[in-house]
Amino acid sequence: MARRRRIGAVAAAVPLVLTGVGLASAPQAVAATDWSRCTQGPADRQAVFERAARVSGVPAPVLLAVSFMESRWEDHNGEMSTSGGYGPMHLTREDLGGSAGRGDRAKGEAGAEPTGASGTLVQAAQLTGLDQQRLRSDAVANICGGAAVLAAYQPRTASSDPSDWSRAVALYATGGDEKTGLRFAKDVFATMRSGERRTTDDGETVVLRAKPQARVDTAAVREAGLLDPAPVTEETVDCPASLDCEAIPAPYEWYGKPDPYDYGNHDLADRPNDLSIDYIVIHNTEGVWERALDLVTDPTYLAWHYTLRSSDGHIAQHLDNKNVGWHAGNWYVNMHSIGLEHEGIAAQGATWFTESMYRTSARLVRHLSEEYDIPRDRAHIIGHDQIPGVTAAYVRGMHWDTGPFWDWEHYMELVRKPLDADRGRTNLVTVAPGFDDNQQKVTGCNTDGTCDPQGTNFVYLHTAPSEDSPLVSDIGLRPNGAPSTTQVSDIGARAAAGQVFSVADRKGDWLQVWWLGEKAWLHSPADDPTVVPTRGQTVVPAGDQPVPVYGRAYPEESAYPAEIPYQKVLPLQYTIKPGQSYALGDRSVSTDYYYAKTFDDSLAGDHTVVSGDQKYYQIWFGHRFAYVQADDVRVVPLGQSPRG
Repeated sequence: MARRRRIGAVAAAVPLVLTGVGLASAPQAVAATDWSRCTQGPADRQAVFERAARVSGVPAPVLLAVSFMESRWEDHNGEMSTSGGYGPMHLTREDLGGSAGRGDRAKGEAGAEPTGASGTLVQAAQLTGLDQQRLRSDAVANICGGAAVLAAYQPRTASSDPSDWSRAVALYATGGDEKTGLRFAKDVFATMRSGERRTTDDGETVVLRAKPQARVDTAAVREAGLLDPAPVTEETVDCPASLDCEAIPAPYEWYGKPDPYDYGNHDLADRPNDLSIDYIVIHNTEGVWERALDLVTDPTYLAWHYTLRSSDGHIAQHLDNKNVGWHAGNWYVNMHSIGLEHEGIAAQGATWFTESMYRTSARLVRHLSEEYDIPRDRAHIIGHDQIPGVTAAYVRGMHWDTGPFWDWEHYMELVRKPLDADRGRTNLVTVAPGFDDNQQKVTGCNTDGTCDPQGTNFVYLHTAPSEDSPLVSDIGLRPNGAPSTTQVSDIGARAAAGQVFSVADRKGDWLQVWWLGEKAWLHSPADDPTVVPTRGQTVVPAGDQPVPVYGRAYPEESAYPAEIPYQKVLPLQYTIKPGQSYALGDRSVSTDYYYAKTFDDSLAGDHTVVSGDQKYYQIWFGHRFAYVQADDVRVVPLGQSPRG
């Protein structure tokens, strides 16, 4: 399928940008600067940024904010990030206006470099006289080199006002079109306004103090000589204009004619008119951008609604949101969700999950949540790993992305619904352990069985209030009752950021919570809590018998017309026992089933929504959510004790 991707025009245009505003016209003062004054001195990252600002003339807030957007101040041990850049300033050997860096590495060529025009690494070497290898591997030199490039991009500026550096900031973006540069500049200036504080994976604490008055000079960006993006020639996209999304349609194609069942890779519908849209599912691609696009444009594969690129957060839409994608592994959730695939590999985490991608994804989520009235909470903005299996046997095959290294707390802040504490008496808690300084033990990422140290989004659950006690077991994943493990894909004993639990007991620095029909202990010391109090409601068994839980909320048998087969809802292997309570995620769950089986409507009743009267509640249940039938439980208000 021929794809007209905007990035092709952008990548071709970038050399013109670099020639016009890069080294050819760089002020002699930049190249003549004694850069040894920048490289010599204390090596702690905060001091280096401040020293580089003094030597280069680039205001420290600008330098810090650009670096935060490019790398979150990470060094990556001198290795090329999966976005194709090196060090805290993300210096690129060649221009990365497209996905070259990621695409080349993804083909199995370890350490393969992108091809294209000279990038910021080459420019930094020429401006500072520092060796490229040193600029790649030495964080101090890297920051100095990035400062030199920014100074060269703003040749007649000595201002300390960040706004006067808007042009340089826009040109530092990896894309070469005006919208990409302006979006990057707006994110950089938003970072300056809010301020940031972060401890990197190698233990460096960096602080950017808030500059509430910092505003991007959009006129200066538009005068910078960046090319306009290629015109949109594909279908209309459902996306904020500022994100400049493109359409790369997923095919609705009858590839197995005359067999009416051989079609792909999604189903036509009329959402939200026929089916409500209740969830946004956050996935990662487990591969590179180009491979994800190849898959979603293959009618014999699956389809989701959007893919987001790691290097710059660029978004492609594949399905009209009115249609049902095949992405969640649970047909009921497919019926009611929009799927967002993020370029990345869950076991590698931070080098893929860039600040640019977090921010464009959050903007898209805010837009979609407003358009479709989706609650902005972690019961509805969910990871693929939260989706329940549909039968006891199917639980073990459910996915675990986005994995332990997706920064849910930061993401929800960007969505503008942070995981903050609620006031009031409650027995509910929301997991919020922090991220950068919450480096839980995870194994199995690399071939030697280790995982690179980095922040994690969860705390472990134990069988007793002791770090030495075994991890809890999930009988859905381990029917033999064996304890869960620290393997990167084993989510059986993880309480992830944003998940809500009902507290059963407390003992010192430990909380006992209800978990998959049993009790589990999580560590939350008073001086460094991993949870925050939360207002809400719980569900408890209505009688004295265990209550079944389900992976979907299908209608009762009497709701189905004769021509549509009844979809029996089988309970999972868990139950809620008398005396237990679980946090209520949603008490307005749709009870329906979309019968969509053939391409040509050759089955009677095909493409029909069956609605029922049986009422369900969505609850927080272990590391995933689940559904219970309303008749089986009683709702307890405000997270009070079950007796309240």
